[in-house]
Amino acid sequence: MKESTSKEQILSKVRNALIEKSENPYQEVDFNAEIMNVSTEEPDLEFASELIAAGGNFVYCENEGSFVEYLGQLIRERNWPIIWCGNARIANLLDAGEISYQNNPYETENLVGVTSCEKLIARTGSILVSDSDTGSRKAFSLPDIHIVMAYTSQVTDSLKTALSDIKKKYDDLLPSQLTVITGASRTADIEKTLVKGAHGPKELFVFLIDDL
Repeated sequence: MKESTSKEQILSKVRNALIEKSENPYQEVDFNAEIMNVSTEEPDLEFASELIAAGGNFVYCENEGSFVEYLGQLIRERNWPIIWCGNARIANLLDAGEISYQNNPYETENLVGVTSCEKLIARTGSILVSDSDTGSRKAFSLPDIHIVMAYTSQVTDSLKTALSDIKKKYDDLLPSQLTVITGASRTADIEKTLVKGAHGPKELFVFLIDDL
């Protein structure tokens, strides 16, 4: 009798399994449940922890006045001559705090840009931005240093929840581009050497303003 090949043996087992169906041994498993464990931390604290773990910088602000104050301190500490801002609401805060900014991102080397965002995702320390909110992709891809102004009311637990909220906000007419940012831009594609800023900002700051 001719011996069957390994391939034939595998196919035979597959055929037998299809014919002789057994009961599902995992009937108690909820396949629609969240894959990751639900955190017991407050969402803003979890976001801060995950952001820092991903290489980002976190600054808590009691109010918008604190945001302007802390941003001014950071600008002086880093000796940044001017920052780029294309968001009208943030520009009004910068004007009130007498912080200089420019509208053209191509006028300065080592560009520092400040933007708003759509959502902050606590579970991964990620930032969800859109071209509708920031104006264009260049707002968060051109700067060497990206500063994000956000509010505690924007913190959500997961990407799934964030996207659900976005659908409600835009009445299903989603922005043409949604981008999830997790930490500073980095890659190790070239000779397995970690390089920061290869495809975007090499440093990320999130100023979280308490509005709850």
